[in-house]
Amino acid sequence: MNRRTRLLVLGPLVAASFVAAPAALAAVPHTPPAAVPAATCSTSGVLENGKVHLSGGGFTPGPAYVYGSAGFGGTVEIAQNGGFQVMNVPPGQYSVRQGGEMTRCSG
Repeated sequence: MNRRTRLLVLGPLVAASFVAAPAALAAVPHTPPAAVPAATCSTSGVLENGKVHLSGGGFTPGPAYVYGSAGFGGTVEIAQNGGFQVMNVPPGQYSVRQGGEMTRCSG
């Protein structure tokens, strides 16, 4: 096959592969990376003894600090499952700080 014939035959095939490659890549489903679960915290309703229970999940295992508007505060140990519970604390607004992140408690 002479050079001119090869260019006439192979040219369109090469060009078609450049067009088809991006389309084939676009057809492959893209799975986004899994999101890190957001830490949450909540208080129970006021119990008969006038106190509430504080609990949370989605934290990193290890120490965290609880801040409360009613003067309660202290270190809590986050379990391996990312959760914690503090029983019988005064009702109020609470936040949990772990590392540089602050999580406000709802409830």
